[in-house]
Amino acid sequence: MDVEGDEPDPRFTLANERTFLTWLSTSLALSAGGVAMAAVPKDVFVPWVRTTLAVVLVLLSALAAGLAYPRWRGVQSALRRRSPLPRLALAPVFAYGVAGVAVLALVLIVLAG
Repeated sequence: MDVEGDEPDPRFTLANERTFLTWLSTSLALSAGGVAMAAVPKDVFVPWVRTTLAVVLVLLSALAAGLAYPRWRGVQSALRRRSPLPRLALAPVFAYGVAGVAVLALVLIVLAG
C-alpha cells in the first residue's frame, strides 16, 4: 500500500483488518441468504417476491464485498495520516435493505402459515 504517513498502532491496523473480514463474512451471509431464498419452493412464496428478495440479498452481498477493500484502504490511510476516519455513506443502504428483506419475508411467512 503506497500511503504516506506514520505506521499506525498495530492494534488499530488489526482492528481495521477484522472489520474488513467482517464485511466479507457479511457478504457471504447475504449471498447465502439470497441463494437460500431463490431455492425456496415455488409454492411457499409468490415467485416474483421470492426472486426479488433473493436478488436484493445478492446485490447487498456484492455491494458489501465490493466496498470491503476500499473501506479498509480508506481507514488505513486515515490512520496513517492521523486524520478523521471516512464516513460509511452506504450504512443506511445495508441497514434498511436487510431490514426491508426481513420484514417482507416475515410478512410472507405469516401469510403463508
